Amino acid sequence: MSEDIFARLREDHESHRAILDKLAETSGDSDERHELLERFTLEVKGHAAAEEQALYSTMLRKPEATDETRHSVAEHHEIEEMLNDLAATDMSSPAWMAKFKQLDHDYRHHIDEEEDDHFPDFEKLLTDEDRAHMRSVFDRRKQAEKADAAVTPEKMEDAKA
Repeated sequence: MSEDIFARLREDHESHRAILDKLAETSGDSDERHELLERFTLEVKGHAAAEEQALYSTMLRKPEATDETRHSVAEHHEIEEMLNDLAATDMSSPAWMAKFKQLDHDYRHHIDEEEDDHFPDFEKLLTDEDRAHMRSVFDRRKQAEKADAAVTPEKMEDAKA
């Protein structure tokens, strides 16, 4: 694993992209689809929470980064809602794949935006102390957050159509 916080976040993003690619190849209410969705959900929820505690809490103290930071944190919430809704949707229904494709699109847009726009902007604002702090917080919090994360579907009857 990389020592640079941004390289470390990109490593996670690459792992997430690979899981999404595998999920896209699944069909029906299969064990593989269940396992991959659970893995993706736990990884993304743990990653997002740790990213907020390490990177985004640091960036909120830098006025130049406030708008980008708030935007990304809001997207984290939207993605979590989409994951919960997807978990509540019958995996054998056409609605599941439609929701998955929207999640896939939105998540890739989010991480591409972080990597291409936000991270380069943030890098210019950080001290060496900021970087060291963020890296240690991210790894520690990601383990704890992933352990506490759960696939938390909304009730089936509440799944969005």
